[in-house]
Amino acid sequence: MGSTNARSDAGKVSETSAKPGDVVRDAAARPGETRRTPKVSAIIPCLDEVRTIGICIEKAQAAFARLGIEGEIVVGDNGSTDGSVDLARSLGARVVHQPVRGYGAAITAAAEAARGDYLIMADADDSYDWSHIDPFIEALDAGADLVMGNRFAGGIEPGAMSDLHRYFGNPVLSGVARWIYGIPIRDFHCGMRGFTREAFQTIGARSPGMEFASEMVINADRAGLSIKEVPIKLYPDKRGRPPHLRSFRDGWRHLRLIIARAPNQIYLVPGGILMTMGVAGLAGLASGPKTVGGHYFGTHFVALASMLSLIGLNAILLGVLAKVAIATYHPIPGGRLVPRLRRHRSVEILVFLGVVLGGLGFAIDLALAFRWIFSNGDMEETVHLAFVATTACVAGFSMILTAFVLKLLLDNLDDRTRFDVG
Repeated sequence: MGSTNARSDAGKVSETSAKPGDVVRDAAARPGETRRTPKVSAIIPCLDEVRTIGICIEKAQAAFARLGIEGEIVVGDNGSTDGSVDLARSLGARVVHQPVRGYGAAITAAAEAARGDYLIMADADDSYDWSHIDPFIEALDAGADLVMGNRFAGGIEPGAMSDLHRYFGNPVLSGVARWIYGIPIRDFHCGMRGFTREAFQTIGARSPGMEFASEMVINADRAGLSIKEVPIKLYPDKRGRPPHLRSFRDGWRHLRLIIARAPNQIYLVPGGILMTMGVAGLAGLASGPKTVGGHYFGTHFVALASMLSLIGLNAILLGVLAKVAIATYHPIPGGRLVPRLRRHRSVEILVFLGVVLGGLGFAIDLALAFRWIFSNGDMEETVHLAFVATTACVAGFSMILTAFVLKLLLDNLDDRTRFDVG
């Protein structure tokens, strides 16, 4: 993203112009000016927070002084019109203007402009106590890459969180994330967290909205970073107006991201199980009905096996595409599937298998059709075989079509690697 910088010697910032879509960093060193690199950058997203932004800035500055560390305040402004920006500057904060609306966009802009070794983020509504950043710094000093606050362990003040969020939204979403990813974090969506500068680059979260919080944790775990959790207290916000958060809209955004980033658990493993069951059923019933242990398995069961096979196969194919898609914007070492797909002629192999399977199924269906045309019988004995052949035909064409989508994704991945994009 394009940026322009201008920092005064007093540490305040000035406005700069930028093209639409640019992230504007309005703080930079003068030519020849030297500054000590701060140990901690306090990252504060802001959208019309004039009633509370000053409280948060002063608390963070007091914490820096108490701990005897070099620190800075970086405010990610998302289009405030209520004087928040002027107030933040007057208190010595640097301001980064992010024209792209959203919590994640504001955090990203501020984090990219930050100069600290450690970055600590929290909201501008004074619901998180900026004067108590000690546990985050201690955990980062001890080697953690990402430190999550845990509001449920530290305490939630009356009125700080609605019952919907406290007893349903947060526990359910956090539970789903723990179940899918195996990340031992109880408060998956806590807005106060700390991370190293290197960890933020590795995490590479890019969601512009509230789901940015989930993406950070998922990507950190995927990259093998060390994630710790520390207890913190949540207080009622002091803004005197409804929050920017929209419960169901943002909850759904979190959930869909959690699901979409888990191709192994959501696509590949269930797909493999379903396809194995389906193929076994088709193989056993292809020649006709069977009686096993006194139970009759007829047409209905071969139809069920066909359905399981096709759902399973499509889940596997979509899972493969999802893994390649994720690798295009968040490549990490250690994965085996995507490198194998890139090394081998995976597109050609998939097309070949699809042609063979689809062609065989089509040929059997065609033979059965000719037999029906020239036969006087009702051909009930061929119903099971017709199900198997039709399933093979549909599966083959699905594989062929998927192969060409895979080709597009692999080409995109190769281009990003070749030109070092993203």
